[in-house]
Amino acid sequence: MTAKQSLPWIAGAALIALPFVYREPYHLHILILILIWSFAYTSWSMMGRFGLVSLGHGGFMGVGAYVTALLWNHLGVSPWIGIPIAMVAAAILAMIVAYPCFRFRITGHYFVLVTLALSGIVLQVITATRDYTGGSLGYTPDRTKGSQIWALQFDDKVTWYLIALGVWAVGLAIWKWVDRSMDRYALEAISEDEDAAAAAGVNVTWEKLKITVISALMTALAGALYCQYQMFISPDTVSGIAVSLQMVFAVIVGGLYVSLGPTVGAVITILLAEILRIGFGTKAVGWDNLVYGVLLVLFIIFLPKGILGSIIDRVKTLRKA
Repeated sequence: MTAKQSLPWIAGAALIALPFVYREPYHLHILILILIWSFAYTSWSMMGRFGLVSLGHGGFMGVGAYVTALLWNHLGVSPWIGIPIAMVAAAILAMIVAYPCFRFRITGHYFVLVTLALSGIVLQVITATRDYTGGSLGYTPDRTKGSQIWALQFDDKVTWYLIALGVWAVGLAIWKWVDRSMDRYALEAISEDEDAAAAAGVNVTWEKLKITVISALMTALAGALYCQYQMFISPDTVSGIAVSLQMVFAVIVGGLYVSLGPTVGAVITILLAEILRIGFGTKAVGWDNLVYGVLLVLFIIFLPKGILGSIIDRVKTLRKA
């Protein structure tokens, strides 16, 4: 095994060993958030890298979080069962919205607007059904005493870190699987010219719908895990347009075409939010979205491949020199 091949295994072993060596609760909390959001951002990049720009992923994340919590609180359904149900609900929602778009060639900014409407509708439904969801005040899953596997509730941050790490690794594996499959070439052909891809034998609607459903499933899982870890959700934190824009920002800043790009984006977004919260408190509410917007414009203009993508390109250039 070469040094390049062994590096991921060494890094993985180090990440697994980390919480057993360093147990500072706050830092582990930040790492857990980074890993969960990295998975959510990776799910968005599954579509975004092929030109399918969606602003509806806040809706999928909200469905994952709220369906899981509502099933637990009102019906006593364990999150181990509730999370798959929430993921299926998000996938069905994705198909309902995406299939007509793909079937009737609603693409580009029209598709963006449709997904934007989806995110807004989910947000409004959550807010309007406040008797069940708590509305804008937020919602808290019923707590159990101590750590309970059946309730997917753990007091130990080490356990949550390992869960988040495992899910993050699965997200990278799915990204790599798509990257190395024939679907990648089909989707790249579709992003370049749908008519030419269809003439070459590509089932355009099926390929686009498949990647959309995979992305929705992953996003719903991220929302459910975030809910179970934080034990509190609100429309602003797991749903709506702001969450969708946060995903777009993180992926573009980190690197849209690199598997670890969303992770770099998650590090930036989580640390930025924490710096603003600690430094300015309630005075900085909403500032992160303002900063995201400004930085997004700057990165699109001056660093379109993102931080990690630009670094990789620079390294390749230096090697060739």
